[in-house]
Amino acid sequence: MKVRSRHTVRASSERLLAVLLPSFARKKLMSLPAVSRPKTRRVLPGRPAWLSPRVLRTETLSGLVVALALIPEAVSFSIIAGVDPRIGLFASFTMAVTIAVTGGRPAMISAATGAIALVLAPLVRDHGVEYLLAAVVVGGILQVLLAVAGVARLMRFLPRSVMVGFVNALAVLIFLAQLPYLIDVPWPVYPLLAAGLVVMIGLPRLTKAVPAPLVAIVVLTTFTVAAGIAVPTVGDEGELPSSLPVLGVPSVPLTLETLTIITPYALAMALVGLMESLMTAKLVDDITDTHSDKTRESWGQGIANIVTGFFGGMGGCAMIGQTMINVKSGARTRASTFLAGVFLLVLVVALGEIVARIPMAALVGVMIMVAAGTFDWHSIRPRTLRRMPRSETAVMLSTVAVTVATHNLAIGVIVGVLVAMVLFARRVAHLVTVDSVLDPDGSTKIYHVTGQLFFASSNDLVFQFDYAGDPPNVIIDLSDAHIWDASSVAALDAITTKYESRGTTVTIIGMNSDSRQRHNTLAGTLTGSH
Repeated sequence: MKVRSRHTVRASSERLLAVLLPSFARKKLMSLPAVSRPKTRRVLPGRPAWLSPRVLRTETLSGLVVALALIPEAVSFSIIAGVDPRIGLFASFTMAVTIAVTGGRPAMISAATGAIALVLAPLVRDHGVEYLLAAVVVGGILQVLLAVAGVARLMRFLPRSVMVGFVNALAVLIFLAQLPYLIDVPWPVYPLLAAGLVVMIGLPRLTKAVPAPLVAIVVLTTFTVAAGIAVPTVGDEGELPSSLPVLGVPSVPLTLETLTIITPYALAMALVGLMESLMTAKLVDDITDTHSDKTRESWGQGIANIVTGFFGGMGGCAMIGQTMINVKSGARTRASTFLAGVFLLVLVVALGEIVARIPMAALVGVMIMVAAGTFDWHSIRPRTLRRMPRSETAVMLSTVAVTVATHNLAIGVIVGVLVAMVLFARRVAHLVTVDSVLDPDGSTKIYHVTGQLFFASSNDLVFQFDYAGDPPNVIIDLSDAHIWDASSVAALDAITTKYESRGTTVTIIGMNSDSRQRHNTLAGTLTGSH
């Protein structure tokens, strides 16, 4: 009985040590017979996530859905730019495949876009397609240079209200772009659209093994072909290419005149493309709770455009609509972007006859679902609007209004940022206060300035002093203020000049090192009074 108790205590002690000492626990496990140890699959270090069969299936199906959605978009953008549909389709292929390798945001789709088409359309109209291809190459080079210069860091200056406006405007534009396919069309288009929406809304509630948009496209195509229903199809949008893109150099004169013609368009394309791509990347970061390399994305877009120009494509940038399809379908790696480009080329070249029979109603339904999923519905709820500062709401609404009115996301974002800057400056300008106290002997008056002094707040600073009624000595204490620009130094010079003209001595004290350096450098040089 005594021996049994000793063994029990020993076993309990070993279990306690196994908990407290992991190495001891491992030794105990290693000492067990081999048959009692379950076999575990070794995971190779550094193995790409997309090599997992489950992930690869999701990436493949997502890429296929995106490729199908890219076809009518690329054809439509080609028409906007005034070029053959094949140029837009080739651009979508080369952009997607290249950015999958060079880009900084996995799962983001880059292809031919409406914004780039609008920028380059006048160049095509006035000088022809070859000048467009040259502009795309130069635009890509400029994007690489801008990336090296650190343009991606400017994203930190975009307020959240501008981002919300960007997203909402994008959703509105995606929806509006579908309306031409729903006006003056045969009546079967509407029930087909409704059936597609039912599939895409209802199927995810049953299973997410297969992307609902892909199922809707296959079902509606099969039904319309089998039933012989005559509705607008992808083939009605334009001729699909029957051959692969060929590498070549744009046929333009290598002269200064040519460079003068294409550079303004190339610069506009570079700026618009980077702005849309970086904002789309930031949006995907927020949706997926991951971080991406914006600098790499910037020069990656440039390289993709250079490749696209040499392969006869019209250039492009990130596509928010197709990116949302990809991300909402579960894609998270570069494989989906690469496969989207490959599938696009295979579909239009090898399976062009089948793809041409896809009803436009199916793709319109996919894009309507994308628009609904993209819109930030929380931002327009009455409860949100009541709590949100009016200035934030004004910035969001101005971004949406300008973007929808111009159909240009870049212009909308720029206007939104400008409105945010003006409202911020107006709000901060009112935070500067000036308090004064008179010395007991009545010979000195001290003004204490609090706040940030810049062009907006310093304009009213001159009127906060009693020049005629103050004693012979005035002290301006800037211990709780900061001088940010030349306007503030000029305002202090004006105050000093007004006092000196009345024989009053002014002393400025309390400046921090940055304010003192700026004041000492600029004081007396901004007006003609010194």
